[in-house]
Amino acid sequence: MRRMAGHADSIHMDPALVKYANMYVKRHEYFKWTPRTAWISIAYIIAVPSAFMYLGWTTDGKYDMRGKLRGDTIAEF
Repeated sequence: MRRMAGHADSIHMDPALVKYANMYVKRHEYFKWTPRTAWISIAYIIAVPSAFMYLGWTTDGKYDMRGKLRGDTIAEF
């Protein structure tokens, strides 16, 4: 389909955005396991969930929010 007045390529992509988009899509090709990335992965896979589990288990049953009136304490320990 021909465009009128030759405006077929009037919108050009920014080369920096094209480069960023290609890098974003091919991120797995640029990844390397280094000691830094290994420690970050361990922290997010093991340490962070373990910390949340510890906090959940230590506060389990301590606080009760249901059926409280103004001035009542929420602590159940």
